[in-house]
This record gives sequence, structure tokens and C-alpha cells, in this order.
Amino acid sequence: MEEVEKAYLAGIVDGEGTVTLTKFHKNETPTPNVSVANNNLELLKWIKIRLGGSIISKRNRKPHHNASYAWSIKQDRAIRLLNEIKQYLIIKKPQADLITQRYKLVTHRAGKYTPEMLKNKMCLVDEIRKLNQRYNNASYNTPGPATSFGGRRNSPRYLDNK
Repeated sequence: MEEVEKAYLAGIVDGEGTVTLTKFHKNETPTPNVSVANNNLELLKWIKIRLGGSIISKRNRKPHHNASYAWSIKQDRAIRLLNEIKQYLIIKKPQADLITQRYKLVTHRAGKYTPEMLKNKMCLVDEIRKLNQRYNNASYNTPGPATSFGGRRNSPRYLDNK
């Protein structure tokens, strides 16, 4: 993948995506998952051609809503993707760093966990979930230069203004 594609994908994941650990089967521990939800199917097909994964059609909650779709990639392929794009991530970088640095350390290859190993893995899951809740609540202040209209803290773009 070219650097410009890595940066573009990172922007899509930051803006429209989720980086998390998810259970896919009842009796397994959560595994890495990167997904992007969007109503532009062509965009998701472009991602799938480059990275694999799968695309699902999401059910419309209301008749006037446009069709929407979700692309996802999981397990080792998700870790490889995060390693490729994390230098370009901004919002989802903490989740990507935790998964790429710690997931393999707390995951038993055969899936048989001692109580201590399972506790360590679930602590990682909790850390990722807390980060995702923080960003879903939009109560953060992203780093960056001051804006021309009074600085970041006074900007109407940020929801945590005092």
C-alpha cells in the first residue's frame, strides 16, 4: 500500500471508523476489529479491494434514511492494518497503539487462559472501550494549532468549551 493510501485510509478510519476488540462468537475472547460505516458503497468496495475484509448492508431504522453499509476486517489482518496506518491516525491512535502493542502479549495462542491471563486481556478490552466511549461522547479536545477565530478552546467546533 502506498503512503498516500495509508494516510487516506487513516483519515477514513478516524472519521467514520471504529477500532476495538469484539467478540465474534459466544465462547471466545474479544479480538481486534477495524470497521468503517458509510452510505457510500463505492468507498467501502475500494477499501475491500485493497485490504480484504467484508461488507455488510445495515438495516435502515427509518424509511427516509439512505442505505448504509459497514466494512470490517478482524484479527491479525486488523492488527496488520493498524500497524500500517497508525502513524497517520489522530483520533483512533490510542486504540491502535494499545492493540498493536499489547494484544498479542495478553492473548494465548491456543485460547486457553489462566485466570491471570484472562484478567489481563479483559483489562485491555476495558481500556479500549473507555477510549471509544470518550470519543463517542465528543468530550475531548484534539491537539492542534490555534484557530484564527479565538483559539481552539473558544472555538464553536469543540464541545467542551467553558
